[in-house]
Amino acid sequence: MSKYDQSLNEKVNINPLVEGENVIIKTKPKKSAFILNRVFTMMPIALIWLTIDSFFIFNIMNVETPKAMLLFFVPFFALHLMPVWIWLGGVITASRRWKNTTYYVTDKRIIIENGFIAGNFQTLYYKDISNINLKIGIIDKILGVGDIYFESNSSMSQAFFDVENVYDIYPTIQKTIMDIQTDIEYPNAYRPEENPGYNTTYNNK
Repeated sequence: MSKYDQSLNEKVNINPLVEGENVIIKTKPKKSAFILNRVFTMMPIALIWLTIDSFFIFNIMNVETPKAMLLFFVPFFALHLMPVWIWLGGVITASRRWKNTTYYVTDKRIIIENGFIAGNFQTLYYKDISNINLKIGIIDKILGVGDIYFESNSSMSQAFFDVENVYDIYPTIQKTIMDIQTDIEYPNAYRPEENPGYNTTYNNK
């Protein structure tokens, strides 16, 4: 087993894996990076928004405001502070979301498991992938992680966020995508000579 839990024959008990599907890479985001990125994401906007609204709330509370106006201002600012609530919600739920997040690269597709209450599964098939990019921000660089983005023509961009050992995992995913896409276009080119055909097993070595 490699340092990022790589195995050609590893099976995972999740839905929806098809029969005979083998996991090439199974990894989770680095917890500290995952949580910190959710703390710092939107934080400047949320703090500026809170500061501006606090200024207006402070001034309203320091003048004789009719009760009818207060009944308007309370729900107004509760809704107007929505960017702050969204940011706080992301921070508060970050640990739970990290627990429910796992990334899989199989010999058939890419699976992203995430969610707050329970695991949700997003699937990206190799034939649909048009590009793969590695992005490393300032916090990522400090914490030794990176984000791998998958672009496709049929859906919105998907990503593996805050991945450790990203300089090992990224080229492995690139090779897997290239091999399987090539095999789709030119069948049998990457299959063993002793057993050519549709039902052979992909070997990424």
